[in-house]
Amino acid sequence: MAKSRIQIARVYDDPGPDEGHRILVDRVWPRGFRKNDPRVGTWYKDVAPSKELREWYGHKPERFDEFAKRYEKELQGNDALDELRKLAKREPVTLVTATRDVEGSQAAVLAKLLKRR
Repeated sequence: MAKSRIQIARVYDDPGPDEGHRILVDRVWPRGFRKNDPRVGTWYKDVAPSKELREWYGHKPERFDEFAKRYEKELQGNDALDELRKLAKREPVTLVTATRDVEGSQAAVLAKLLKRR
């Protein structure tokens, strides 16, 4: 089975050969990274959840479903999301985040959104 054109990973992981374009989807720049670090790729901070939503969520697993709903609502009409969608149609992308729980992060929500359309 072919790998998805949209993947998620931790920014701290070295890029794999089939990851395509790496896109950082965090609002805050990851600690210890230079601006030109290849593990980061392109920074799309405008697709990241708002500070208020991030603080409310706090990476509490029991809040993930509600976080995903609120985050999708925040993304409605987001120009950066539209740009990201176009990029993902042209080439494989890997959405990267500094969070430890990649599956419980905004990267997972974004990946699901991008795969839907």
